[in-house]
Amino acid sequence: MMRLCALLLAPFILAGCAVNPATGRTDFVMMSEREEIDLGQRYSQEILKQNPRYADEKLQAYVQQVGERVARHGHRSSLAYTFTVIDSPDINAFALPGGHIYIHRGLLAYLNTEAELAAVLGHEIGHVTARHSVRQQSQSTAWGLLGQAVAIGTGVSAAGDLTNVLGTAFVRGYGRDMELEADGLGAQYLARSGYDPQAMIEVVKILKNQETFARDQAAKSGQPAPASYHGIFDTHPDNDRRLQQVIGPAQALASGQQEVNREAFLKALEGLPFGDSEASGVRRGQQFYHAGLGFTLRFPDGWQMVNRPDALIGLSPDQQAFVAMVLEEPKQGMTPAEFLRQRVRAQRLAQEEPLRQAGLEGHAAVIPGNPAKRVAVLYKDGHAFIFLAGIKGRGSLESEDARFLSVIKSFRPLAANERKLAEPLRVQLVRVTPGQRMADIAKSSRLPGDSEARLRLLNNLYPNGEPHPGDWLKVVR
Repeated sequence: MMRLCALLLAPFILAGCAVNPATGRTDFVMMSEREEIDLGQRYSQEILKQNPRYADEKLQAYVQQVGERVARHGHRSSLAYTFTVIDSPDINAFALPGGHIYIHRGLLAYLNTEAELAAVLGHEIGHVTARHSVRQQSQSTAWGLLGQAVAIGTGVSAAGDLTNVLGTAFVRGYGRDMELEADGLGAQYLARSGYDPQAMIEVVKILKNQETFARDQAAKSGQPAPASYHGIFDTHPDNDRRLQQVIGPAQALASGQQEVNREAFLKALEGLPFGDSEASGVRRGQQFYHAGLGFTLRFPDGWQMVNRPDALIGLSPDQQAFVAMVLEEPKQGMTPAEFLRQRVRAQRLAQEEPLRQAGLEGHAAVIPGNPAKRVAVLYKDGHAFIFLAGIKGRGSLESEDARFLSVIKSFRPLAANERKLAEPLRVQLVRVTPGQRMADIAKSSRLPGDSEARLRLLNNLYPNGEPHPGDWLKVVR
């Protein structure tokens, strides 16, 4: 049987060996560079549908300039790299095949120098130059072929569930060896482009501190720990021996003064939204405000809000009940009742009733089942705001339906005096005066929770560092 598998796979294996341009090793790949570029282009279109581009062209140009400077010194400098800031508070960055690199503005807020920005981009460039995504895709394809070969020989399908291997790797990482390899390559590119390669270590330190703080906060509130940037692992601290080993050789490549460019970077960040942006809507306690669409609504006390580009989701404290709201455009002349019936398609509706609140027209119903689900739609300014609520598992709709309806019926147009509440918090710069300490600066902060700890995180002073007189400091107002 193994002989049969080898014969079936032999043409693919022979065609799939290529010298890695970054490492010099012979890798098993089943994709040409042209195919890699085309794949990245297709994925990039999907990424931007789900992750809006941050609408600040000056900042976008600055990030592109820093990224290009680093990429010019990479092993695949002929690729046409694009660097895009995503309008998301998440702390992440990722690369697509062929040179499409993305950094979330949430990660930008925690960096403190241009060299640190270059380190993050250099790490992602390292994934591209080493063809990590292509190597993973080729391995998954090979296992799929092996599964097909086994099926041919035995009549039993042995192909594993390898779907989404490539897409998952983009955002969640490639495993520790590939991440360390990307760190080492990125550090080389930093040194060659005139940046301090030590910035790679600083980025790991910043993000490990942020991850520790986020986990502690989640544990105190009983919430699950948030996902961290894919390049950072529990076993990958800033003093990690293997990390030092892969970054160490880059120091030898450094010549002359290695740039950090702290002040230029901080000034480029000034005005950056921290947390939610105006375009995505702003969470304040249990209330949600959206200036562009002109509405507000409220979730029950203790519920968590997840604000995504495609949906606003409320989750109960035990994560078992949810209310999701999405936006669609109804056909002209279609009533809310007609829209809701068409939207659920073949599913039957029960307990239908019109909704009239705050001058808005809508319709509500229940989708019978085990468990049943609450659905509703409200029309506002030509938009259809659709609500879907339910209980996970086999819970009863009746146990939470009053809360579901309270969320739906809290939806109303934004009042004029609430417009300011829909404005996001923003990063601002202050100059530290003699005798000023972080505790003093935190008193005027609008950050929720432990504002002093959060300000220390933003300025790489966590857990107990203090700024020096004359330093520029990031605050949130």
